[in-house]
Amino acid sequence: MEDEKVRINKYLAEAGVCSRRGADDLILQGKVTINGKIAENGDKVGAGDEVKVSGKIVSNKNEKVVLAYYKPVGVTVTEKDAHAKKTIRDVIDYPVRVTYAGRLDKDSEGLLLLTNDGDLINAMMRGSNRHEKEYIVKTDREIDQTFADKMGAGMYLKELKSNTRPCEVTIVGKNTFKIILTQGLNRQIRRMCESLGVKVKSLKRLRVLNVELGNLKPGEYRKVSGEELNELYEICGMNRS
Repeated sequence: MEDEKVRINKYLAEAGVCSRRGADDLILQGKVTINGKIAENGDKVGAGDEVKVSGKIVSNKNEKVVLAYYKPVGVTVTEKDAHAKKTIRDVIDYPVRVTYAGRLDKDSEGLLLLTNDGDLINAMMRGSNRHEKEYIVKTDREIDQTFADKMGAGMYLKELKSNTRPCEVTIVGKNTFKIILTQGLNRQIRRMCESLGVKVKSLKRLRVLNVELGNLKPGEYRKVSGEELNELYEICGMNRS
């Protein structure tokens, strides 16, 4: 179902930026962009469009937003933690309050999805859905196909008293591999490696479902929109309307 679109001046007014007349003035001054292009009076926008005024993102508070964020090493994925030097709340400055869909431990980096859609978070977090997450991992020693086969076959993690699901593991370097998981046990990849006598030197998440890290740099984020956003909702068995 196609998003309901509204005129850009109405969108800015509903977002609390200014009145419709004031929005018209901002548009005439070339200060408003839609998906990186300078807006014109009469343009329409929907939930998947990125609107900026003077370079700052504007979002309707009723809009469902999904952000792709490159979490750097050292950021703790939690709302509040008295012992954490830096939490996700300290580093994300967005007009609409968003929270994380899934976690990524402090020592790891890469893609983290943030949203204000609680139903989407629940759908993504439901383990029975077996949603894919892809990582690239560097180890402290050389690894081989035997290592990959053991990782991929699934294993018992004594500390968690749990078995890992079979997964896809591909060797891409002497001490580097890619892995696609369909579950999210605590520090799963690190525990799997340690059970095989290998330690993780670096771990980066490249993809969550259909959303990829792409060219984002540590600390940067982008708004998930268009077909990418539609596909995300479809994979999660949800309708965006």
